Amino acid sequence: MSDTPIGILGGTFDPIHFGHLRLAEEMLELANLRQIRFIPTGTPPHRDAPQVSAQHRSAMVRLAISGQPAFVLDEREVNRNTSCYTVDTLHELRAELGAAQPLCLLMGGDAFLQLHTWHEWEQLFGLAHIVVGYRPGFTLEERIHTATPVLCRHYQQRLCSVEALSQQPCGGITELAIPKLEISATDIRRRVAEGRTIRYLLPDAVSGYIYQHHLYQPC
Repeated sequence: MSDTPIGILGGTFDPIHFGHLRLAEEMLELANLRQIRFIPTGTPPHRDAPQVSAQHRSAMVRLAISGQPAFVLDEREVNRNTSCYTVDTLHELRAELGAAQPLCLLMGGDAFLQLHTWHEWEQLFGLAHIVVGYRPGFTLEERIHTATPVLCRHYQQRLCSVEALSQQPCGGITELAIPKLEISATDIRRRVAEGRTIRYLLPDAVSGYIYQHHLYQPC
């Protein structure tokens, strides 16, 4: 069996910025993905509630990815009223796309090292591959000792090549060296609140939406 994998990129996207978009573009190319589904979270269980509504965050993602046909907005978590767990979203996608379709859950190195804290995290490997972007010059192998032994075992047993992602629907871990743009949503929100410029940190359409709807500004 061989099929082109589909990437899954979740996040609060509060707001989406060029760091997210550049990571996705690199992973699209380096992992040979057919498309990447951007999934803004609705009610995230692992962190504080986003500063603006799921509808606003979803609208900003739609604007940000409009110029890349391989990027697709998936609003399933936005429309969910309960806490959004990645394992539930992957179960839904697997049911819709079929058992044979390779799926790749995309994340950064820091997120991967916290994977063992996620809800039913070991089930993820039966639903998708995990593709980890890390800063060039570093590898997960150098940092995996900071995680739990069980995550280390998964890493050691499941590490695979990019080519292997299309050969099986799930179960592998692949590393990609990707330069990181030092842009943070926290800094963007702070800049808007302080009346500072956010030009060149995110797409113009997104910054225009932020100002049009008075997002992240003091009440």
